[in-house]
Amino acid sequence: MSKIEQLQTSLIKQGLDAAYISDPMTIGYLTGFYEDPIERVMALLVFADAEPFLFTPALEVEAAKGTGWDQPVYGYLDHENPYELIARHVNEHAGTPINWGIEESHLTVERLLGLKRVLPNAKFTTNLTPTIEQMRLIKSADEITKLNEAGKWADFMLEEGFKNLQLGRSEQEVAANLEYALKQHGIMHTSFDTLVQAGAHAAEPHGATSQNPIENNELVLFDLGCIVDGYCSDVSRTVAVGELNAKQKDIYQVCLEAQLAAQEAAKPGVTAEELDAIARKVITKAGYGEYFIHRLGHGLGMSDHEFPSIMEGNLLVLQPGMCFSIEPGIYIPGVAGVRIEDCVHITEHGCEPFTHTSKELKTFNL
Repeated sequence: MSKIEQLQTSLIKQGLDAAYISDPMTIGYLTGFYEDPIERVMALLVFADAEPFLFTPALEVEAAKGTGWDQPVYGYLDHENPYELIARHVNEHAGTPINWGIEESHLTVERLLGLKRVLPNAKFTTNLTPTIEQMRLIKSADEITKLNEAGKWADFMLEEGFKNLQLGRSEQEVAANLEYALKQHGIMHTSFDTLVQAGAHAAEPHGATSQNPIENNELVLFDLGCIVDGYCSDVSRTVAVGELNAKQKDIYQVCLEAQLAAQEAAKPGVTAEELDAIARKVITKAGYGEYFIHRLGHGLGMSDHEFPSIMEGNLLVLQPGMCFSIEPGIYIPGVAGVRIEDCVHITEHGCEPFTHTSKELKTFNL
């Protein structure tokens, strides 16, 4: 059964006539065609008992057809009203469907109102975001292969980052050099902005890579990934430059113990909440609980952050094919930050990581 057919089956079960899919990532997942339309309208229209169609800016029509999508693709010009055209194509394909599903996590109020104006009898009352999340939750063997390939290149990025560590060199220069090396091998897109943080700057978990220089006797945190064949990688390593003091070493070892404990425990039957607690217990017992300030992990696939969240309160039971990060962190303001992360997929008896760079503390004497 194709992904479109799976969605159609779900529509029927939910008593829906049609679905308006607006998230470009979901469109890519269901059709094989991914493009960011920026400010323009793009959608996939799926019907319970009629053929689906893609609606894109005229700029994207040929690209959509070239992906292997064998259903209709309709385009519109910038001066045209996209909603009026969508309504016309809906009527041609499926008459006047009444009950619609939408992606509440993506569709803006402005665009929903645009649809309501041209489809006045339609009821856009069912949120399909949970349906899509469940479809994307269990990865196929083909998806796992793509994620492994993306992981291989993330390991390459780390290696290049380590090579570029140099006293006085800025975080931004290290990040730029490793991304350039990646692009020289034909991998053109990172999963997110490469993060390199040195010293106390690493205590800001989402602090941007900056002009902060690499200095002696400090920890340097790398968080990076790339996109290969539409699938993402995401990995974090923290390394030492010069001699660390006892506090820095302790923070690292505690974080490593937490990450290894959680990765060892990740297997079918464990809940997301239980896995988070395993890592958190290690860090709390060592006295750093207040400095672990985020969930243990997030889903990974076509997006670098997707369903599910590995955190307290999530009773989701892990199953084979689920893919997510395991990334405990300890962030002490003004002192240091450590995060160690692998993304894994659940197997029949445990889990396997997509990245394989050693997690033992690396020390660079520059």
